[in-house]
Amino acid sequence: MKSIQTLSVSSGKGGVGKTTLVTNLAHCLTQQGGRVLILDGDLGMANVDIMFGHRAQLSIADLISGRTDLHNIILEVSPGISLIPGGSGVYGLHNLDQTAKVALMEQVSGLDNQFDFMLIDTAPGISDNVLYLNAAAQETLVVVTPDPASLTDAYALIKVLHKRHFENRFSVVCNLVRDEIEALSIFRRLSDVAAQFLCVGLDYKGHIPMDPNLRRATKLQQLICRDQTGSPSSEAISELARKLSDFKGIPEIKGGIQFFWRQMAGVA
Repeated sequence: MKSIQTLSVSSGKGGVGKTTLVTNLAHCLTQQGGRVLILDGDLGMANVDIMFGHRAQLSIADLISGRTDLHNIILEVSPGISLIPGGSGVYGLHNLDQTAKVALMEQVSGLDNQFDFMLIDTAPGISDNVLYLNAAAQETLVVVTPDPASLTDAYALIKVLHKRHFENRFSVVCNLVRDEIEALSIFRRLSDVAAQFLCVGLDYKGHIPMDPNLRRATKLQQLICRDQTGSPSSEAISELARKLSDFKGIPEIKGGIQFFWRQMAGVA
């Protein structure tokens, strides 16, 4: 049985376009035949539901508090795309008692059969929530932009995940760039610093060009990959989705949604 692929989308700083990327990636993956589950892990700024024209009534905080179970939280926001809405308290997964942890694992056990991909939209920065979400995922996609602060903070995120959680493999996508020449220049700067000071591998996944259509679509809470398929950014995100579909990961170590939730809940 094929295991669900878990991918965290993260960044060192805010404003790099993570949520826009996650929602459009999800749409592209469904167009390629995949079934996608999104976890909105941007606590306090959870807004994935809005991008799909929904307003979630329940969130993962309701699961942690015991007010409901996982299946009642999951919201279908588009054909082939379901969402676990964010809410304050994801870190509380680590504080569940053993009975609650076992109950959560039982609820999660059936999800591998329902989805092909799980995308985790993390908050920016290096808080404990962000680190746990990234460390639990099968693949970490770090989003960077030409902003020097974005590059510096992306390196800080990679460094902390490597030092504290022993992560040594990261994927990188360059957003809001003029062209691939600029994207590769940004990637090489990040890769060179990582190679000099850290023992990690960075994998260039591609770039998303600066596109006024994308900025406009995001402001209107629209998915550019659904509504403007011929735009440069739409084509770039579609290509990124194809690359992610081909990612095989390391299933014996970090495969499957149950592994992700065991890591998050601290189940040995």
